[in-house]
Amino acid sequence: MKLLVTGGAGFIGSAVIRYLINETDVTVLNIDKLTYAGNLESLSTVKNNFRYHFAQVDICDAPALQQLFTQFKPDAIMHLAAESHVDRSIDGPAEFINTNIVGTYTLLEAVRHYWQSLDDVAKTRFRFHHVSTDEVYGTLGKEGLFTESTPYQPNSPYSASKAASDHLVRAWHHTFKLPIVTTNCSNNYGPYQFPEKLIPLIILNALEGKPLPVYGKGDNVRDWLYVDDHALALYLVLERGQVGATYNIGGHNEKTNLEVVQTLCTTLDELLPTSLHKPHSQLIHFVTDRPGHDLRYAIDASKIQKTLGWEPIETFDTGLRKTVEWYLKNSDWWQRVRDGSYRGERLGLIK
Repeated sequence: MKLLVTGGAGFIGSAVIRYLINETDVTVLNIDKLTYAGNLESLSTVKNNFRYHFAQVDICDAPALQQLFTQFKPDAIMHLAAESHVDRSIDGPAEFINTNIVGTYTLLEAVRHYWQSLDDVAKTRFRFHHVSTDEVYGTLGKEGLFTESTPYQPNSPYSASKAASDHLVRAWHHTFKLPIVTTNCSNNYGPYQFPEKLIPLIILNALEGKPLPVYGKGDNVRDWLYVDDHALALYLVLERGQVGATYNIGGHNEKTNLEVVQTLCTTLDELLPTSLHKPHSQLIHFVTDRPGHDLRYAIDASKIQKTLGWEPIETFDTGLRKTVEWYLKNSDWWQRVRDGSYRGERLGLIK
């Protein structure tokens, strides 16, 4: 298979590509604009593989996309390119509208014209896999789970832009018969994650003895999914998912934000017995909550488990330990990230 991956230099995209190159015979073309969160160093272990190719392209650039399709002739597309951080969408929604909505539309049109040029056999085999988020469903109360039939009710500029992209993909399938599959995932964590996200931010702040910011009372709940488990799920959906179907992917790991931070502190205390900042829990600092902060996300992943046989390998404890150990061993990677456009500052405060 020849697979074109958009956003392959990002956190989830790079995990997918590492899996594909290391565990399958898929040939990959990674296209990425290389914005602040795109980092080719996350692909250093596979960059010299003959099955891996890269092009720096913006998904809003229709002529460039058309040229790549003509040259590479993909059998499938996995669309991960997106602006993805809620706080940044509060600071500046425009980029989210442009990339997540206009970019997805531009990509869909380029894909549609390419797909229509294929012969009947290639058309039947072709897939467009759209990767989305559980945040499109809005917020849950203390009980219940998001299912594939949960109505959309996005509450942030980020989730609204992703919901719009989901609807565009569905419409291109319904109207133009483009063979699509869609996945909506819970919160990812693991190695190579950009440090504005909760888990790497807490790890790196703790290493430097900085305050560990917890929004509000820390009682917002998320379902945590180890990124390598997600990468395997995405490949299974691409290979075996039903055309037109949606699959929710979750880690079965509901934790409050405060529980996540406290577990990180305990893990760091154990792995860094000589740290001057022990106990790291003394660094926890409660800050003003995010505007419109959704209370709880939790995914029912029974459909993908029953139909495709997927379930997460990592528990929250094993995945979190692997994550902390990776950041402790790979300071060169995150130091170079922090020397760039993001230095740990608070984002998402309405001014």
